[in-house]
Amino acid sequence: MTLLTEPVVAPPSGLPPADPREHLTSPRTRAVLRIQNGMLTAARAHLAGRGFTELLPPVIGPVTDPGARGSKQVDVDFYGHRYKLMSSAILYKQASLLAFDRFFYVAPNVRLEPPATSSTSRHLVEFHQIDVEVAGADRQEILRIIEDLVKHVTRHVLDAFPAELALLGRDTAALAAALRGAFGHTTHRQAGERLRALGHDQSPDAEIDWEAEARLSRDHEQPFFVTGYPKGSRGFYDKEDPQQPGALRSFDLLAPEGYGELCSGSERENDYATVVSRMRETGENPAKYAWYLALMRQGLPASAGFGLGLERFTRYLAGLDEVWQASAFPKLPGVVSP
Repeated sequence: MTLLTEPVVAPPSGLPPADPREHLTSPRTRAVLRIQNGMLTAARAHLAGRGFTELLPPVIGPVTDPGARGSKQVDVDFYGHRYKLMSSAILYKQASLLAFDRFFYVAPNVRLEPPATSSTSRHLVEFHQIDVEVAGADRQEILRIIEDLVKHVTRHVLDAFPAELALLGRDTAALAAALRGAFGHTTHRQAGERLRALGHDQSPDAEIDWEAEARLSRDHEQPFFVTGYPKGSRGFYDKEDPQQPGALRSFDLLAPEGYGELCSGSERENDYATVVSRMRETGENPAKYAWYLALMRQGLPASAGFGLGLERFTRYLAGLDEVWQASAFPKLPGVVSP
């Protein structure tokens, strides 16, 4: 156990300090980053113990995830070719199934979110995901994997970092409550009905926005899944439910206490003709995805997977006001920073 002797200081709020020294030398920052390091150690051990192989994800590529809703991609010059910084490694996750049936990345991502999202307490331009993919898995199996992982990491943080949690003022009873029983489940349609009853104008055909996620999650003591997002609200790689046309075999995991989304995922579409059709439906040019479609034409395994936001997960476990507090060098939308 790490003993903390530094005085407790008031939680920071708003924007990160302009001087990185102030942030990096803060006792609170050091406590948060110790917790985050423990989270990664616990997650890696948990997944490795269940047969997962860790791979190193790509940082750039000819294309990246087109489903990063509302954000802009970042171009880089790759020997005269326009490449992209990864906003999500989803396409490479499907390709990596050719090497391993069960694997994970700890993947960096860059998304130029609209500047207005800097006030949401949960958006960063540069962030990391624990990305997991399993060949042959369906949604039910991948939800079990997420729940086991989140519970394992939460339990580890409670056991290994009581001093850090105390310094941060985290309500550990609330975290302990999250470990009791199975995580809840609701559908996108049910969530929309609940939100409209609360006076939030949630479209049945759209994503649940961050304000609505926070509103929903304040009503829960445990993390819970939202399933069946409408087709058109997400990327071409999310599989449509054959039993519910127009609904995807997708999901989000929302943290309780108003923290909102931690994780997104789905069963993956791996039929070449369907993927090309979905690309065209969403305005994507299939020619841009030549390398990916060539692999799919030859055959990629059916799979399911997810991306668990590391900084958002850290924010929830540490009880932070702002997601930037979970990063050593935070970059907020529209805010120029080191």
